[in-house]
Amino acid sequence: MSERDSYPAGVPCWVDNLVPDPAKAMDFYRELFGWGFDGPGPGEYYVAKVRRRDVAGVGQAPPGVSPGWNTYVSVASADDTAQAADRVIVEPFDASPAGRLAAVADPGGAVIGVWEPAERQGCQRVNEAAAYAMSALHTADADAAARFYHDAFGWESEPFAPGISLFRLPGYVGGEPAQPVPRDVVAVMAEDEGPDRWSVDFWVTDADASAARAPELGGSVVVPPFDSIPTRQAVLADPFGAVFSVTTAPGK
Repeated sequence: MSERDSYPAGVPCWVDNLVPDPAKAMDFYRELFGWGFDGPGPGEYYVAKVRRRDVAGVGQAPPGVSPGWNTYVSVASADDTAQAADRVIVEPFDASPAGRLAAVADPGGAVIGVWEPAERQGCQRVNEAAAYAMSALHTADADAAARFYHDAFGWESEPFAPGISLFRLPGYVGGEPAQPVPRDVVAVMAEDEGPDRWSVDFWVTDADASAARAPELGGSVVVPPFDSIPTRQAVLADPFGAVFSVTTAPGK
């Protein structure tokens, strides 16, 4: 299911990176992933493209906002989701004509975006090289996080490996038929003593090659390539320190 035209409520649907200098960030990701860009839209916001389909956003960071990749979950109402949350980081607002968004914090302080779609449903390509694949929550309190995301989005938490759980949305069918986890998996949760946060992962043709290329483009390698499920993975940062991971696409 690498091409997507819509997302049910409760499914992560979009990722973006807000930075001080979008032009410099676009140069980095254009060379690393081969992305093209459309824009700018309102707020100096650009949409990354793979074969003419939307895959991510790069925009101007508001004053005081640290650069970083953000994950957005599709919802029926950004206002209702924000109203039900204990901590609202960004109050609901219109990003016309694309949709309406807000950002909330979970009990550990990890920030997750919510997206009420209008013209933009979300990423139009996923689970292929140069496209978004999965988001992961890093948290010190998995039980509290599991309760929060169940109440907010209907996610069910299921142990997968030591320190790793899967967030599943019953009834959802996504991913790829041959993937090593159930197709209703929408996110991953990792027990981590660092600050609670969300991270994003992109599939690439060769994680080792991406890790070698990132420093040449002004980025850095946070965690060198290592064997992971299902193939090879590395953790990188762009020139502004925005961290993301890359995974060699299965079958590559």
